[in-house]
Amino acid sequence: MGRVSKDEKYGLSWFETREDALLTMRTKAGASMTLIYPIASNAAHPPRLSPDYRSTVKRSPSKPLIIMRHTLSELTGPVYGHETVRENDHDLTIQHKGEPLGERIIVHGHVLDEDGRGVPNALVELWQANACGRYIHAVDQHPAPLDPNFTGAGRAQADASGYYKFVTIKPGAYPWGNHHNAWRPAHIHFSVFGYSFVSRLVTQMYFPGDPLFPFDPIFNSVTDEKARNRMISSFDLENTKPDWALCYRFNIVLRGRNATPMENK
Repeated sequence: MGRVSKDEKYGLSWFETREDALLTMRTKAGASMTLIYPIASNAAHPPRLSPDYRSTVKRSPSKPLIIMRHTLSELTGPVYGHETVRENDHDLTIQHKGEPLGERIIVHGHVLDEDGRGVPNALVELWQANACGRYIHAVDQHPAPLDPNFTGAGRAQADASGYYKFVTIKPGAYPWGNHHNAWRPAHIHFSVFGYSFVSRLVTQMYFPGDPLFPFDPIFNSVTDEKARNRMISSFDLENTKPDWALCYRFNIVLRGRNATPMENK
């Protein structure tokens, strides 16, 4: 990382890399804190118009966006849903009378900022198809069975270190009609809320080694290979629960050069 200039009086430094220009502040403990947003890292996110993903042709804006200044109430509140998270909302396998069908898995990780610090108390929500690749939704008419014991939605509040954990069923692939013989790789949708209503980010988590990756326009709408790989979870043998559930780790980085690609950036 090449240093461009330095201001010892205020403890501020400019650093320039190939991807970002960051203004950092040195703390008494010797750590650095990012003070400005690394705009170049926005390239990690998929473009609004990705022609191979056909629905983006209709819904992406054709004119430059108009920036609307947020009001104070939008930036400071309301806190969205934190107070309604129940003790077992993170466990999608115990929401009904019986256990859902399919492979039980643990999905866990941290919500992180651009400097690798945990984001405390973030509200993390997920939704997904069942083991057969079907959602409980009127629009989903995929000829696969619904599971009466699996709703496919859960929520959890990250702890003080940004750590979250879910117990769920590994979702199946499903056809989606985008092109001939189009199938979505197995994935889980994640939503992360901060402390105001407008601070929501949405992404998708995939599973390692899926053979459908090369054929999925949504996955490949993220054009940078390193950024795409940040949407793929890692198998976590150490935290697998013996004789009960496999485990996958998925860290969600909110911004910066290692940001997780987001659908709504």
